[in-house]
Order: sequence, then structure tokens, then C-alpha cells
Amino acid sequence: MTEALQNHDADDDVRLLERYRAGDERAATELVARHAPALARFAVSLGERDDVEELVQDTFVRAFGALESFRAESSLRTWLFTIERRLILDRRRSLARRHARFEGGEADAATEHTALDHVVAEETQQRLQRALDRLSPLQREVFVLRVAEGRSYKEIAEIAGTTEGAARVHYHNAMRAMKEFVDA
Repeated sequence: MTEALQNHDADDDVRLLERYRAGDERAATELVARHAPALARFAVSLGERDDVEELVQDTFVRAFGALESFRAESSLRTWLFTIERRLILDRRRSLARRHARFEGGEADAATEHTALDHVVAEETQQRLQRALDRLSPLQREVFVLRVAEGRSYKEIAEIAGTTEGAARVHYHNAMRAMKEFVDA
């Protein structure tokens, strides 16, 4: 995503937030529609498979409940990613405390293509998922934020709670590891 497009989206988000704060509930619906798909992809990329919709909803509930703390120093989407990441970490800590074990199911990759297309797509998806699984959690997070979400290193650093330099290093290492695994 280009910087100009991100700035335009950020301006639209600010206008929608102003409308919501003024009592326009439709603005909240528009914000959810704009950002929910990216939040769902981010959650899945972090290993969440169950209750992704609920996690996205919880993210918005928490965000709308804390709008006064949003200072627009980063984009709304970056702030939402940060909230969702914290929710995921909180869930995992809670599960670990209860000694529960998370078991994720594979997403169904079925499409309307031919059987061969389906097999190739599934094999490619599994190969990429195995490559992602081999990354450290932080590398995977940085990789997904950069590649799938088009976030800047500054935004990635903010979301992941690290520095821009560290985000660049993690991305570089993740990219190298992904290429090595996929080329093997």
C-alpha cells in the first residue's frame, strides 16, 4: 500500500471517528467494514483459527470503548492491530494458565477450480504455512504485517512493541528463512 493511499485512508478514518463521536452509529459500521477483514487476516496469521470473528468483534469493542485514548499518532488500523495483538496474547496467557492446549484446524482451501488446481493450491498453502510456522513468533508477526498488510516498519515496530531497526532485521531474517524453505 502506498504512503499516499495510507494517508488518504487515515484521513477517512479520522472523519469517520469524528462522525462516530458525534453520535453517528453508521460511522462505526463503516469503520468495522473497512478494518475487520485485515484484523481477521492478522489474527489468522498469528495462529488463531477458532473464534476469529469473535476476536475481531472484541477488538472493536475494546477500541470503541477506549477511543479517548486514541491520539492518532499512528493510523487507526495500526492501533487496532495493537489492540488485537494484546487480546490474542491475553487469550494465550489465559489458556496457558488453565493448561489448555490450542489446536487449530486448517482452513478449507476448496475453490471452484479444477481438482488439480485445488491440489496445487492446497499444496502451496501448506508449504507456505509450514514455512511461516518455522519462523519465530515475532518474525512471523513482522513478516505478515509487512507482506500481507503493507505496514511500514514504523507501524510494525509500534504494533510489535519493538524498534524500527529490530523490525527491519526480523523482516529480513523472516524473508530469508521463507525463501530458503520454499526453495528447498
